Amino acid sequence: MTKKYYTLTLLICFAFTSCTDNKKTIPTEKPNIILIMVDDLGWNDVGFNGNTTIKTPNLDGLAAAGVTFNRFYSASPVCSPTRASVMTGRHPKRTNINNANDGHLREGEITIAEIVKKEGYATAHFGKWHLGTLTKKELDANRGGNPKFATDFTIPTMHGYDSFFSTESKVPTFDPLVYPKTFDEGESKQYGWKAVTTGDSQSYGTSYWIGNEIKETENLSGSDTKIIMDRVLPFIDKSADNKTPFFTTVWIHTPHLPLVTDSIHRAMYADMPLKEQLLFGAITEMDEQIGRLWQHLEAKGLDENTILWFCSDNGPERNTPGSALPFRERKRSLYEGGIRVPAFVVWKDKLNANTHTDFPAVTSDYLPTVLDILNLPKPDDRPLDGVSLLPIIQENKSIRNAPIGFEYQHRLSWVNDTFKLISVDKGVTFELYDLLKDPSEKNNIAADNKAMVEKLKKELQQWMASVKNSQNGNDYN
Repeated sequence: MTKKYYTLTLLICFAFTSCTDNKKTIPTEKPNIILIMVDDLGWNDVGFNGNTTIKTPNLDGLAAAGVTFNRFYSASPVCSPTRASVMTGRHPKRTNINNANDGHLREGEITIAEIVKKEGYATAHFGKWHLGTLTKKELDANRGGNPKFATDFTIPTMHGYDSFFSTESKVPTFDPLVYPKTFDEGESKQYGWKAVTTGDSQSYGTSYWIGNEIKETENLSGSDTKIIMDRVLPFIDKSADNKTPFFTTVWIHTPHLPLVTDSIHRAMYADMPLKEQLLFGAITEMDEQIGRLWQHLEAKGLDENTILWFCSDNGPERNTPGSALPFRERKRSLYEGGIRVPAFVVWKDKLNANTHTDFPAVTSDYLPTVLDILNLPKPDDRPLDGVSLLPIIQENKSIRNAPIGFEYQHRLSWVNDTFKLISVDKGVTFELYDLLKDPSEKNNIAADNKAMVEKLKKELQQWMASVKNSQNGNDYN
């Protein structure tokens, strides 16, 4: 066989699914893409990661139907930066979003929604936005309408979305736009309360926005996750009726504080203190709505050509029953408990079910993965921090060639397949952990591995220089 004929044979084999190959093939039809991200869900707050108390049967079933990530990281230990990484494939500091309620998604960034829209996708965002303010005309949420933050106005339709149903930031997880005038024992405006049944409530100070200075006024009572799904499903139906592939980011507020749970879901944890009833009940209710979404895809015959990703935006909030065990620390920390989050991907009949991967993945990987799935080139030569996860979820490859960098409030971390370098101050003193042997980060081995520390520090410094260049806006044409 000549070399030319052999190459032709490989091309034919790649193009048709009938070749004898254990690797599952990507369909020629563009897949629908759903990126679900929940808020402050800890590593150990789901059954598929070993929790035996909180009921998450739908998430557990979906995880079992696809690939579960044992080492999936949020790009930041807080929400706004992580969301920027999903949208851009870049570390959030490159986009100048360094903390929650900080900055906005700049117009010069190329987003995943913009990319797929050019490929004929219908695009929509649902739930928490947190990448800028949604109104200039009235006080809303944390920053909206405040002249101090006027330059942070940026709505999803400015970044590739055809439509949106979004809040600027957090809302209560039940009856999302109100809170009670009085609280019972054990309740508080910060942590949460039992769902109000008497109508004795007042405005929470935020709105759901559906256009430029246009608010939603209908169907805003009850479960917040259900309210979101009540908009997601018609978007899916419309796309299917138009025979158009769809892309959507469904960013659910649950289980971010304040936690508000109805009597049905609190009763599932009736023998526990109120804090647990509110948190665990809210997670279970969220699980039911994600199950509802998948069941709708099945009923519409869309499940086989829809790739659904699930993750949390960071670790669990402090002083709550949420759990990051067995990992160290929680939200706002660069130790594993603040950034290692529950995650899976399901793509029916395209990925092997009941699969786990130890590959260190991060939310910045979503955009390069979508590029790979759609066989698209990088939009330009600006640096991306993510890598395609397609070879990992299809072939279970396990070596990450590009380490993952983290920066939060002047603390730094650099993670490769084995080691984690993390600063204990402003980048002067570092600890070193072997995450394969010590995932709980109990044994700092920096003193015995000085050469490795110096090697990783040099890599980290080079990466930070590149990040700083991007943060200064030098990547934009």
